[in-house]
Amino acid sequence: MAIVIHEVGPRDGLQVERQVVPTGVKEGWIRALMGSGVDIVQVGSFVHPEKVPQMADTDELFRRLSGAKGALLSGLVLNEKGLERGDVCGVGMFCMGVSASDTHSRKNTGMGSLEAQARIIAMGRSALAAGKKVQVSVQSAFGCGFEWKIPDERVLEIVRAYVDAGLLNISLADTAGHAHPEQVKRLFGQILALGPIQATGHFHDTYGLGMANVYAAMEAGVQVFETSFAGLGGCPFTKVAAGNVATEDLVHGLNRVGQRRDIDVPR
Repeated sequence: MAIVIHEVGPRDGLQVERQVVPTGVKEGWIRALMGSGVDIVQVGSFVHPEKVPQMADTDELFRRLSGAKGALLSGLVLNEKGLERGDVCGVGMFCMGVSASDTHSRKNTGMGSLEAQARIIAMGRSALAAGKKVQVSVQSAFGCGFEWKIPDERVLEIVRAYVDAGLLNISLADTAGHAHPEQVKRLFGQILALGPIQATGHFHDTYGLGMANVYAAMEAGVQVFETSFAGLGGCPFTKVAAGNVATEDLVHGLNRVGQRRDIDVPR
């Protein structure tokens, strides 16, 4: 099976930029990404505009892109209100997640990890019951900018809860950029043994290990990766994390092993 690319640049790539990008410019970028051959494009997040001003136009972008062909359009939601907004404007796949770090969870969502876990599972089950595509994630799965080390068992606890709830499209996110290849291969191997999971890898290049971690995840059996055009991005609610793995780097690496030559990088 070919590697699936989930382009998160319009959301994760732009959310930390101080200068707000005009809606029309974002729309043009997203349409170009959709036409490039990537499989999924994350348009934005449904968050409070005062907290993340760059995402204030997410609803409008989905409306403008309604009916556009070329890629599945995803949107990040943090709460029930975001789920409602996304449903109204036609989100193709809802993305939602829980941080394995209690400190990061409180800074990002205002609630502890266990409370956030219960909320996200309820939201995910509700969206699935309504016939929606849902991806759930474990943020700070490989380490935390505040707590540093995250035990594998905490990540596995969250993944087991997802699997028990029927949420099988699961991403492990290296939010702080602390992951290393040995850890990546071990942890993905453990979660893929828990059930028929569609696993996704999301890596940052904080310490130059982004692509090495991608290949380690591939060796463990991961077939979906979240990347950002030009390597843009980072979480505004953590410490240190640099940009995401660049989509161009992933495509180049895949091309060298005979995969995804259908993607138009210049576009």
